[in-house]
Amino acid sequence: MDQLIPFDIGSSTEDVLEVVRRYWGFDELRPLQHDAIRAGMDQRDSLVVLPTGGGKSLCYQVPPLLTGRTDIVVSPLISLMKDQVDGLRTNGYPAAALHSGLDPQNRSEAEDFIASGDCRLVFVSPERLVTPWFLNTVEKLGVSTFAVDEAHCISHWGHDFRPEYRQLAVLKERVPGASIHAYTATATERVRDDICAQLALVDPTVLVGNFDRPNLLYRLVPRLDLRGQVREVLHRHENEAVIIYCISRKETERLAGHLQDEGHQAAYYHAGMDAAPRRQTQERFANEELDVIVATVAFGMGIDRSNVRCVVHIATPKSIEHYQQETGRAGRDGLEAECVLLHSPADTMRWQTLMERSAAEGDGGGLAGSLALLDEIRRYCAPGKCRHQALVEHFGQAYDAPGDAGCGACDVCLGETEGLVEATKDAQMILSCVARLQQSYGMGHVADVLRGAKTERIRSLAHDELSTYGLMEGKAQKQIMNLIFQLLDQELLTRSPGEYPVLLLNDASLEVMRGERTVHLVPAKAQRVRKSSRDSASWEGVDMELFERLRGLRTELARERDVPPYLIFGDASLRDMAASKPSNETEFLAVHGVGEKKLKDLGEVFLAAIASHGD
Repeated sequence: MDQLIPFDIGSSTEDVLEVVRRYWGFDELRPLQHDAIRAGMDQRDSLVVLPTGGGKSLCYQVPPLLTGRTDIVVSPLISLMKDQVDGLRTNGYPAAALHSGLDPQNRSEAEDFIASGDCRLVFVSPERLVTPWFLNTVEKLGVSTFAVDEAHCISHWGHDFRPEYRQLAVLKERVPGASIHAYTATATERVRDDICAQLALVDPTVLVGNFDRPNLLYRLVPRLDLRGQVREVLHRHENEAVIIYCISRKETERLAGHLQDEGHQAAYYHAGMDAAPRRQTQERFANEELDVIVATVAFGMGIDRSNVRCVVHIATPKSIEHYQQETGRAGRDGLEAECVLLHSPADTMRWQTLMERSAAEGDGGGLAGSLALLDEIRRYCAPGKCRHQALVEHFGQAYDAPGDAGCGACDVCLGETEGLVEATKDAQMILSCVARLQQSYGMGHVADVLRGAKTERIRSLAHDELSTYGLMEGKAQKQIMNLIFQLLDQELLTRSPGEYPVLLLNDASLEVMRGERTVHLVPAKAQRVRKSSRDSASWEGVDMELFERLRGLRTELARERDVPPYLIFGDASLRDMAASKPSNETEFLAVHGVGEKKLKDLGEVFLAAIASHGD
């Protein structure tokens, strides 16, 4: 086990910063981190809500170093524990984890290390924490401080509720006087209140950071040509890490196979896979052997790869909370990243059907709340408001745009969106076609008639003789269907229930057809992308050739040490090296993310690579 770096420490702000410099190579703390660290040192209950990449982990990692005590961290996933412990040990921090994935020898070593009192952080699952053996260990070590990571899992109102987290309510009873510190990235006020109640926090310090992630560029694009649109995104992020989220397992397998055929290093991931291949896929992505993961939401917590440069949703998620959490896996290193949502009004209808079916099979509880969350994400997908502003305001915060042109990092503020336009004529043509077809056909057939398709089915039904045949000639079927979905979403048209729904007119449809109602729709046109991640200011002064060389060195060292490459150095550190080109240990220690342990372990080999560059 790693030994603690000898260091005389106190508890002042400068002492905290000195610890952070020595172990993590950071020169300053982010907003609210010092307050959260102080609450941990003072053993005052706390709830800390910081966005993904906002530095939550540091808040519970620093206090044990300053106090010399052993603290417990409750974590929901083995992969999450392993990555955190590996990263801490790389920095010279004494940490251990106890989980079912350890072999007998490693488990024995971890238990001995914990019992010695030299371990500062112990990571455990909620189930293991409440076992008699572990609670006895806690008592022997005099543990009195517990950090609960991913604390939203304890709340029924959270987006990722886990029943096993409810067991943590016994901590205050089993360990009298214990302080509990809850950490999460995404929590509305309702969820925050529930976390405090479930953990029985006493007069807690509640710290809520800014929910905005200014380094993320949000793009919401009508889904017209899925494969073509995904291809464009991957082209913008060639040789970079990308996560693509799908709703169903079949979609992940189908899209991953297509991307593999096109030559991409891609794989699928979903909960229906056997444990071994699922774990192997996750490890290959973490080890940068895969660039693209096509996954369901099962690919969630524990995804700590810091240099994910893009997250794509090929369909609308079922809530803004899910969207915030999933897009938050991009740009965890603080560098720019892109989040693309390919959406259709059909997505919310699909989710509604799934929710209603699930409620019918269960007790029906929670359906109204789920539908309300779905309605919120539907409204978020509409054009008009800055995406950063809409997300921040959803979580109850005010948004201050950084410039007169808005955030400068979303499709709305970059002028890439096509706003609502007056489209009454298009609506009348669609509704008239539904009427001419006697309200007896689905949207695919309606779209084919409108575009004048020359299919055998249309000819056999004599639908090529209808007055609406070919009225929208020149538009692709997907464009017409997108407009139909928008009419459905605005309730200007309805669909019959069942597996094969047909389009039906309603009173609002008749008002439009009589010219008594004006219709506004979003034209289905190609997206105009105005900037690329590689054009950003964070690349200014960076020697790209040296950056790629250092990336290769990082991968080699990671394979030798059997750790993910981002635990060697993050992209931000490599960019700093490739820009500043340090030539000695003092200059190397000044690089972002270089602490004393990494200087000792990695300084020589990276300085040699930088010195030989260009020879």
